[in-house]
Amino acid sequence: MFEQNQARNLSMVMDFYELTMSNGYFRDGVQNVRVAFDVFYRRNPDKGGFAIFAGLEQVIDYISHLHFTDEDIDFLRQQKLFSEEFLSYLRAFRFTGSIYALPEGSVMYPNTPILTVVAPLMEAQLVETAILLEINHQSLIATKANRIVRAAEGRIVSDFGARRAHNIDSAVYGARASYIGGVHSTATVLAGQMFDIPVSGTMAHSWVMYYENEYTAFQKYALSYPDNCTLLVDTYDVLESGVKNAIRVAKEILQPMGKRLKGIRIDSGDLAYLSKRARAMLDENGMEDCKIVASNSLDEFTISSLLAQGAKIDIFGVGERLITARSEPVFGAVYKLAAVEENGRFNPRIKISENVEKITNPGLKRLWRVYDQSGKSIADLLSLWDEPAPASGSSYIDPVHPWRERKFENCTFENMLQPVFQSGILVYQSPSVREIRAYVQHQLKNQVWEEEQRFENPHLHYVDMTPALYELRARMLRMERE
Repeated sequence: MFEQNQARNLSMVMDFYELTMSNGYFRDGVQNVRVAFDVFYRRNPDKGGFAIFAGLEQVIDYISHLHFTDEDIDFLRQQKLFSEEFLSYLRAFRFTGSIYALPEGSVMYPNTPILTVVAPLMEAQLVETAILLEINHQSLIATKANRIVRAAEGRIVSDFGARRAHNIDSAVYGARASYIGGVHSTATVLAGQMFDIPVSGTMAHSWVMYYENEYTAFQKYALSYPDNCTLLVDTYDVLESGVKNAIRVAKEILQPMGKRLKGIRIDSGDLAYLSKRARAMLDENGMEDCKIVASNSLDEFTISSLLAQGAKIDIFGVGERLITARSEPVFGAVYKLAAVEENGRFNPRIKISENVEKITNPGLKRLWRVYDQSGKSIADLLSLWDEPAPASGSSYIDPVHPWRERKFENCTFENMLQPVFQSGILVYQSPSVREIRAYVQHQLKNQVWEEEQRFENPHLHYVDMTPALYELRARMLRMERE
């Protein structure tokens, strides 16, 4: 296995307060009390109808290799805050808890548990930051990528974002998330190598500028890559120079070899106007099969606008606005205590806030996806962990309209939170990114309503509760007022 894909010990990737709290728990002798933490998020990026869960494989890698080295312990000792007993505990630390999560690539919705940690208190506390950063980053990029792919309406989308990413990891794992979200390929070679993602790329303006003229630059490239020749036509003048020289090279160099020009790329200017003019020029010269690639600060909004203007673009290369999710660059998943084991049972905890959206759902919970007879998902249902599995005819409460009596008739239920680690043992087999990507596509084609996939005012996916969970939450809220 090549070096870049070797496991890394990221145990020190945490907020400092994870350690100060853990040291306090250790001093108080409660470090081994079992607790449950939920990861959830409060709203979909870009006012969308859903998000896509990504990053689980990297969470697994992190948990599997979690340990503190002698160098780590020496660094913590230098902070002069931690007891030697606590540092000795860390030196022998291993994760022994359980983790339940959505299958990677799952369509997900706000205010539902997407990952739950059930573990000794100190273990659950120490893993918070790393879990959140992996899920927040890749879920954000996968969701953004899927929006861009849907905006392209079946046209090819490629990730061109590496050089605009915030660092090497965000480029590589952003490319992974983009592929999960639906892009066809990446220009990031390391991501292609690590995750078996198709790689693609042509030339930069520097290639054209190096040679004495544009025609010579195109000629050299065509001779080097006659079977895969796409020419960048906007270095000087798209229509008066670039497209004309591309057509000339196609006729003078490629056609005598029995080859065809694969495509041209436009990276600046009015992409709608230029693509329509370029398409006409190519077609007039018998090059109807030559694809037009467009790049330059694209996202789902610009792509939708271009297509509405009749742009003749076959392939979109999307960079900075994908890899940074520029329109909404923060995903916002949080990690909140839901239950504490006391006298052999998990007792619920709730966070109350002046902001209603920040009030948490208490207790150790299960998440069920509810399907109608056609296989479409009509709601998510939250239940207490020890409740019986719901069945057709089950009663539920819509927390937005709790006075209405509701039942799921002629429905099936899928348990969404699957075991990943049990008592510290990995029990989840990570699928390949290609399998995860196919899972996303399957859900959007067969299970998620088209109305939820709208960019403007998408249908709100219902997140309901069993009566037992709703009553528990209401009771705990009443108790806080008393």
